[in-house]
Amino acid sequence: MIHLKKSKIATQTIFLVCGISLAAWAPMVPLVKDRLRLNDSEMGILLLFLGAGAIVIMPISGWLIPRVGSRKVVMFSAILSTVVLGCLLQVESRWLMALCLFLFGTGLGAMDVSMNSHGLLVQQLYQKPIMSSLHGQYSVGGIIGPLLIIGLTSLGISPAVCLLAVSILLMLTVLIQFRHLLDRDQEKDVSGQSSKPEQDNPKGERAWKNSAVWFLGTMCFIVFLAEGAMLDWSAIFLRDYKGTAESLAGLGYAAFSVAMAVMRLLGDRLVARIPGDKLVIAGSLLAAVGLLIAVFTPWLVTVLLGFILVGLGAANIVPIFFSESGRVAGVTATAALAAVSTMGYTGQLIGPALLGFIAEHTTLSVALIFTAVLLIAVAVSYLVRNRVSIRR
Repeated sequence: MIHLKKSKIATQTIFLVCGISLAAWAPMVPLVKDRLRLNDSEMGILLLFLGAGAIVIMPISGWLIPRVGSRKVVMFSAILSTVVLGCLLQVESRWLMALCLFLFGTGLGAMDVSMNSHGLLVQQLYQKPIMSSLHGQYSVGGIIGPLLIIGLTSLGISPAVCLLAVSILLMLTVLIQFRHLLDRDQEKDVSGQSSKPEQDNPKGERAWKNSAVWFLGTMCFIVFLAEGAMLDWSAIFLRDYKGTAESLAGLGYAAFSVAMAVMRLLGDRLVARIPGDKLVIAGSLLAAVGLLIAVFTPWLVTVLLGFILVGLGAANIVPIFFSESGRVAGVTATAALAAVSTMGYTGQLIGPALLGFIAEHTTLSVALIFTAVLLIAVAVSYLVRNRVSIRR
């Protein structure tokens, strides 16, 4: 018997854990950069390993979920990511840090695909949009993560101990909620899958050949790149370019996450009333304006305002992409979601390395302007697609 409310709460909790895990890393980036004596380009290369772990595991997760169920993948990935999170400030070697970030990215990548796959099934049970609110919990995690670190370090606790404490807390939370997630048989009942694995279904093989999947994946890449810029570079941008104290550098990502969380928690109502393409166009333009404000204004208040606009604008774009991927014709929802997630998280996890390369050869401000231009391209692409569709 499916306890729908408990399953929804458990799914929301997994999104929250994923958000806290990733966001707790954000304030640590400047510390790791200084500790390992890295420049912007070297830091970007190190962050590449985090992205590589996610990109390697995401297609594997999409293949694995129909065979073992999303619940088991959620459990494995959540334990892996929380254990590694507690180790990130314990290592002294660049190569060991690269390995840890690779494993951290592996856990986060598998958790992302599995929790979104599980979320689509719960949404199907509810028969109304809930993806924005699920991603809202992820964004709430983005608020809690850096604030936890800032609060604990302000008490005189070392960052390494803070990260370890957060890791243990998240692990216990996952273990408590695990039993309330849908098991494999329940997932099959909801999705109407047969007992045969997806390898026997040719639709699973078509995801990477489908033009609609590639379009969504490319757009997702850009939006996630903007989110990745906030995660990995906002603290460094505030400290090194705006003269903000290191103890307050995490406020940038916190402001972005607060705005994103609020908008996503309201997002299900917006998606039910406003066409998704209009939300994508308006949101990407608003996020681009926010980045430009952050770059071209010198005051901390206006920079934080810019980050807030990025959060408000980008908030509901990704949930719309993920919901749309589940409706792509001729492709199973799990296969399409895995493909779009893989391309999208390439932007979030590898994109910061690209921005680091740009920053090293120009400035971080130029890298953020480049990100704003890409967001404008998302709006233009969706506008063009709409006009082409109307003419047809």
